[in-house]
Order: sequence, then C-alpha cells, then structure tokens
Amino acid sequence: MILVTGSSGKTGHAVVAALARAGAPTRALVRYPSQFEVLTNLGAREVVAADMRFTDELRRAFTNTRAVYHICPNVNPDEVAIGRRVLTAAREAGIEPLVLHSVLHPHTEQMPHHWNKLRVEEALLESGLNFTVLQPTAYMQNLLAGWKLITEAGVLRNPYPVEARLSLVDLQDVAEAAAIVLTQGGHNGATYELVGTPPLTQTKVAEILSDALGRPVRAEAEPIPVWEARAVAAGLSDDQLTMLTKMFAYYARHGLTGNPNTLRWLIGREPTALADFARRSLHMQEPLARDQRAT
Repeated sequence: MILVTGSSGKTGHAVVAALARAGAPTRALVRYPSQFEVLTNLGAREVVAADMRFTDELRRAFTNTRAVYHICPNVNPDEVAIGRRVLTAAREAGIEPLVLHSVLHPHTEQMPHHWNKLRVEEALLESGLNFTVLQPTAYMQNLLAGWKLITEAGVLRNPYPVEARLSLVDLQDVAEAAAIVLTQGGHNGATYELVGTPPLTQTKVAEILSDALGRPVRAEAEPIPVWEARAVAAGLSDDQLTMLTKMFAYYARHGLTGNPNTLRWLIGREPTALADFARRSLHMQEPLARDQRAT
C-alpha cells in the first residue's frame, strides 16, 4: 500500500488518481471523513482520517504501508513540525521510500513556505530513510482561480507585475512523475525539479491564452491590498496571508524560473504546454456551462 498524506487538496487528488491509473494500491490520508467519497471515486483503495499534527494518528495511518508520498497542506505554518512527525512515523513503520512533495527553489528564505520545505528536506536528508524529493514549480491549475475572468472578460490578473517571469507546470504531469517515482525503481536519493515551461512573463502567458482560447486576453497587475481583501473574504488565515504576500513580493523582484529538461526525462515525453492546458480547461468548462444553462 502506498500512503498519500494531505490527500484532500488538488495535489493529493491528482497523485491518488495517477497512482490508481498505474494500478498501485493507495491509501489516502485526509483530515475529515467527509472527504472519503471523493478519494474513493478517484481510485484510493483505502481512505483514513488523521490529523498530521498528532503522532499517534500518523502511526495508525502508516500501518501496513510500503511507501509514502508526503504532501503538507498548502502554506501551513506548522509544516516543519508536521514534516518531522511524518519522518518519525515513517522510520518507526520501516517505510521505504518516502517521497517528499517540496517546491521549486526551496532555498529562498524570503518566501517562508519555501523555506519551511527546505527545513523538511534537511530533516529528510538526516533521517536515514530512502527518499526522493520532487520540487514542482507553480501549477498551471492556479490559473483556474481566475478562469471566469480570463474566459469572459479577457483579463489575466495577478498580484505581481506583468513583467514577472514564472515557469509553470501542469499538475497532471507532476502527478504522473510522482506515480513513476513511487512505482518504479532507481530514484532513491534523487531530487527532481518539475518544470513544464520556460520562464514566461505574465504578458506572454496572456498571449498564449489568447491564441489557445481564440479571444484577446491581457495581463493586469492587481494591487496587493485588493488581493488581500479578497483573500480575507475567502477565509485565508493571517499566516497564509503573510506567506503569500511575501511570495508575491519575491515574484515581483525575482520571478520563479526553472528548466523543463528533468521533467521531460522523467515522464518520457514533452511536458504539457500551457496552450494545451488552456484548451483542455476550456473543453472541460463547456459541458459544465451547458449543464448550468439546462438547469
């Protein structure tokens, strides 16, 4: 059984589904039983509820598990403590290997949630476990938070300058890479940067979206206070707000850039292009829009 921690988020969903497609028996760890059905539908053979803040609950979830894919809940201020508990539970259970879901360029102290992942990587290096670290860049799926504005108003709006250069990756490619590492040998001790595109300014992203969607899209910078007001209304905590605003400030100064070669080698094909992701997302949206019109 392969255990996927943090399975209730979009990354966990994608990894569980990819492992199911690979025929690997998977146990999904979630925090609340209300999330059982969706993980079962994605292909998890077992779903367990556990709070990663408590070692005893982790120990129960790790029983009869051969490998772990560890995903900490996004921008969690307790990430380092959670990571250390997971490593302890893995050692006690004799699990090999542990695959850590980290982030591209964790050694950037100005982005606290990246820095927290570096501390977990450090603990993993010192744990004595067989391990692999995956370091994905920003997901293309992050565009979906503003997809209505993109497709209806033709505006790509981000809380950083339109000149900011980011490399992106399709989460489905990340999940495929995770399944390969978890089900095939030869990856112990490796750290893989998972990048799907060369660095793109937000103006270039808007240009690609325009061509893919068949309508003009322009890039626009959103003032941080405006973004913060929306984030507070959406329920983000003070810690999350602080970490994300520091990330946006870093993007404004330095971007987040990488190279697709490692992901291309790992999955054995070209990573998903942003234009293909946009067309796929548009096609997925169209049946939903038809259903909404019919109700």
